[in-house]
Amino acid sequence: MRRSVSVGLVVVLLLAGCDGGGDGGTTSAPFDPATCQGGTLTVLNQGGITHLDPARLYTSGGGNIPSLLFRTLTTRNRLPGEAGTTPAPDLATDLGTPSDGARTWTYHLRDDIVFEDGTPITAADVKYGIERSFAPELPGGAPYLRDWLTGAAGYQGPYKQPEGLAAIETPDEKTIVFKLRKPEGDFPYLATATQFAPVPKAKDRGADYENHPVSSGPYRVESYAKKKSLVLVRNPHWSWQSDPLRYACPDRIEVTAGLDPAVINQRLVTGAGPDANAVTTDAVVGPEQLAQLGAGSALDGRVSRGEFPATYYLAFNPTKKPFDDPRVREALAYAINRTSVVNAQGGTAVSGASTTFLPPQPALGYQPYDYFPAGATGAPEQARKILAEAGHSGLTIELAHENDDANGIGPKVAAAVQEAFKQAGVTVDLVAIDSATYRDVTGKPATQPGLSLQYWGADWPSGGPFLIPVFDGRQIITAGGNFNLAQYDDPAVNAEIDAINALTDPSAAAARWGALDARIGKLALVIPLTHEKDVYLYGRNVRNAVPDGWRGQYDLARISVK
Repeated sequence: MRRSVSVGLVVVLLLAGCDGGGDGGTTSAPFDPATCQGGTLTVLNQGGITHLDPARLYTSGGGNIPSLLFRTLTTRNRLPGEAGTTPAPDLATDLGTPSDGARTWTYHLRDDIVFEDGTPITAADVKYGIERSFAPELPGGAPYLRDWLTGAAGYQGPYKQPEGLAAIETPDEKTIVFKLRKPEGDFPYLATATQFAPVPKAKDRGADYENHPVSSGPYRVESYAKKKSLVLVRNPHWSWQSDPLRYACPDRIEVTAGLDPAVINQRLVTGAGPDANAVTTDAVVGPEQLAQLGAGSALDGRVSRGEFPATYYLAFNPTKKPFDDPRVREALAYAINRTSVVNAQGGTAVSGASTTFLPPQPALGYQPYDYFPAGATGAPEQARKILAEAGHSGLTIELAHENDDANGIGPKVAAAVQEAFKQAGVTVDLVAIDSATYRDVTGKPATQPGLSLQYWGADWPSGGPFLIPVFDGRQIITAGGNFNLAQYDDPAVNAEIDAINALTDPSAAAARWGALDARIGKLALVIPLTHEKDVYLYGRNVRNAVPDGWRGQYDLARISVK
């Protein structure tokens, strides 16, 4: 999934490290969620607020802004660092009970959960919210349930098929049961998605529901102007006792969208007026602000540093020459200069060199490997040697990339790759493709180039959503929207994916995902380049802006401006 904020877009531990400052450093007054209420939080975003319907949001962990409105069966644990990579119960009493080899998942709802009008939330409301996400009138949500639920592939939503999904059972008001067509040990992670937010059927207005969706979270909508602004105020029927993971400190949250990221960062630095209480959920720190960071810098105390699990990489299309020859792929892997790529993406503060497809995060199952050691700046002589032995000296290839640098796979990174390959005697012709259509072109086998710059981010912190779309042969889509760009289909790898999916122990699954990544890495189907690092500024009055390990950014549900 491309990392984007998708409203524009997806038991309390009082720790001294969740702090009185912003980024987790201890101060004289530890942050206390019991006394953090008050004030207006300003959110300055570049992404437009295109949808506010939980069925149409592609967010895991409830997203950031969506999580203020919508509670789901489970949610992210909302803790700093690695502890924040696990799911936690939200509307449900626990993470679900698997049976039938993880083909059936049963959830029981809490007794103290209500909508913004005080109406109790029932299992039927959760089921209806999920069924809406299948409606063609409401596109855009995560696609997993259509594949996972038994008999759901052709379901068209409750407007066309009001009988609903037989694979979701609600034997009583507090119980909901999911019947899956295959084992899925990651179901508690998927249950964090906004498609699992309850929707009262009587309040549903189809495509117009997003104009004023019914809240189940700590805030409700006061006003919403699509692609422009969103104002949230307190939901009077929400209680901290029923929802201890969300602190809901500000009384009011005002979101402005469509801003230039440079303007956002400058406003956060200056902190004039309401901007002293401001944050952003999608404008990472720019070059000008990065230059101001360092030991002793006043700005350093207003920076949140995290890592969203994401990888930038070169994707080969082995159906095209010369990339059908694994020796060519290996030679180019030796030739890559990762230091120049890191610098092209903004430096070590925002990018880290990677030799593995899985980013260096334990929750994903990361296992270090480097089968084609390029060192920090490339091994061009080794690349030349391999190419000569393979009969490919003087090679000329094309490299596709986005036509701007906004997503980290644009002209700057392409030029760095071009120069590295030049040192190995390979001529690279750059092919710029409009960012708006890049995925359409590269994700369709008929138009896919032989080599392209790509980005992959996890829908949740597990190796499955990282490796399955890119290397599972059953995920190849010839009509378009394909992510398995190597068009790699190995029955043994597919079988191992199925075996790992059946595991309900995240630690056991992580170890297997890491081993599978290392196994596939030997084939040089991709060249990992870098992993993402996230640096976000926040206003001088903002407290507890602590990044979690799930998304690498601070959580609006835990921030204070008082």
